[in-house]
Amino acid sequence: MSSGRRLIVAAPIVVDPILAANLRSYPDGTQVAAYLGTPYHARRVADASDLLMRETRRRVARPLIADLGAGAPTVSEGLCRRGARTVMVDMVTQRPDRATSGHIPLVRADLSHPLPLRSATVDGVFAGEIIEHLFDPVAFLRECWRILVPGGALVVTTPNLATLQDRVRFLLGRSPRQIDALHPYLTLHIRPFTYSSLVRTFHTCGFRPVGFRSNYVVVGGEDRGLSVRFLARMFPSIGGSLVLVGVKIP
Repeated sequence: MSSGRRLIVAAPIVVDPILAANLRSYPDGTQVAAYLGTPYHARRVADASDLLMRETRRRVARPLIADLGAGAPTVSEGLCRRGARTVMVDMVTQRPDRATSGHIPLVRADLSHPLPLRSATVDGVFAGEIIEHLFDPVAFLRECWRILVPGGALVVTTPNLATLQDRVRFLLGRSPRQIDALHPYLTLHIRPFTYSSLVRTFHTCGFRPVGFRSNYVVVGGEDRGLSVRFLARMFPSIGGSLVLVGVKIP
């Protein structure tokens, strides 16, 4: 790393059943790159990147950002284009072709265990669509707190349990998607969040929330719904993705 910081420490890799299921679904990062290219997820990533860059640049011009659970270099490369320095952290061991230039370091790690990064070494953490896959999101966020410098910023994105469409489903006596045993979400997602529960978790783990967005509010059914951007800007707590940024409280 050009920053001169001693960043990486060794950590054991132990593959548990939940991790194995995730690796089967995302074996080499190409699947992640594909869905990040869709308008829905591209908007989520753009919102999260905006918030993270805004907060990290309050402290340093070229922040060092850890892209946790990266899967593909899409997010890291986007942050680099905006002036950040990045390191990808993921269990995936094979890089997609467009990452073979090696300008972005790749650290192999299981995010359900302590992160193999030294304490207080990164300015920002990007955790996109990760915490819903983990049994212990509190332990994960506390690890994010540990590796951040004082005043560093964390942005988390995660599917919203309380979207507009799921609130309507619940009022009609139907199960919200993230707790519906027959919905594909439950193949890999095990910890759903609402806006209020995510904020409480941030506070518990030593973060002060400073910004919140959502990508789209979906109006209508799941298959034929209309994704509306202006409603997400006005009422982000009912949008599809929760995008929350917080700063580390020393």
